[in-house]
Amino acid sequence: MLTPSNARTKSEADRLFAAFVAAGAEPVEAAALQPAETLLDLYGEDIRARAYVTHDPLVGEMMLRPDFTVPVVQMHMHNGAEPARYTYQGPVWRKQPTERDRAREYLQVGFELFDRSNPAKADAEVFSLFSRVLQHLNLRAASGDMGILMAAIEGLDTMEQRKAALKRHIWRPQRFRQLLDRFGGQSPVPDTRQALLVAAEKTPVADLCAAAGQHVGLRSISDVSARVATLVDDARTPPISAEQVNLLEDILNIREKSPAALAHLRALACDMPPLTPALDKMEARLDAMSARQIDVDALDFEASYGRTTMEYYDGFVFGFFAETRDDLPLIASGGRYDAMTAVLGRGRSIPAVGGVIRPAAIASLLEAL
Repeated sequence: MLTPSNARTKSEADRLFAAFVAAGAEPVEAAALQPAETLLDLYGEDIRARAYVTHDPLVGEMMLRPDFTVPVVQMHMHNGAEPARYTYQGPVWRKQPTERDRAREYLQVGFELFDRSNPAKADAEVFSLFSRVLQHLNLRAASGDMGILMAAIEGLDTMEQRKAALKRHIWRPQRFRQLLDRFGGQSPVPDTRQALLVAAEKTPVADLCAAAGQHVGLRSISDVSARVATLVDDARTPPISAEQVNLLEDILNIREKSPAALAHLRALACDMPPLTPALDKMEARLDAMSARQIDVDALDFEASYGRTTMEYYDGFVFGFFAETRDDLPLIASGGRYDAMTAVLGRGRSIPAVGGVIRPAAIASLLEAL
């Protein structure tokens, strides 16, 4: 990978930052060291594994910020006015366990929008702003919608515990596939679990634990009993039908231009009505993008896009790629994260959407020209 000069990278960062300020964003900063206990849970499994974490004897576990979005949301939920637009620039830090050439410290420039009046228009504003500041780079844009995937899972005719497990692992495609196979009756129950279920049908779990000897581990007997009860209920519940499994797989595999993808999903919603509200949001977003001169007929929609990015995204997601440069990471990415504002707002919430750009990746592209 071509390593850009620091001057070129800083110049790009300043250009992007100025563009976001001109779009009405208030410049903000976030401390390099962030409290880890609350924030790590919001990043998801991948970033948790890549965060640089240390312990401060006075305040507890701390981490070098792996991104800006979560601390900016936390700041806004504590004292921000509405509506609000923020921008920031600065370094973030992430371990790169499998890629020695990938930077562990790099600059991010971002834009975050908090506005409850019209989420579709807010999505379009952020996407069109990013499209405008990146338009000279000939990048491919891709979009998705985690809300559609969540709605599809909610539409399955099965027990709530299964739906919750699928939603929890939607960002881990391999584990999601294993669960879907098991819930759909395509993979056998492990012998050890089957033996436990048979024993639990005859003997209370507390008695089984007592017979096993001294209790060790973090889970209490009541926790173990509740977990076994869920496993028993799961074993008694009929598999998810092959028709619904195929329908979900059809949704996950959609890769089309946005209008065609919406038409495809509308057809599938005839057999899964809970999809309709999420599709209405997608249609409103495409209309709002068109109003901002985005060529939605050329915009790629990939239903599974976003499943390996930040776990706090729960709606529209997008990314910009340099297709001729496989050595570069995503140039820019972002999405909607309404649920995170509720977690950090302690009872308050507000629709929010934003994204980040890597100026060093842009500088690499430009220096290769």
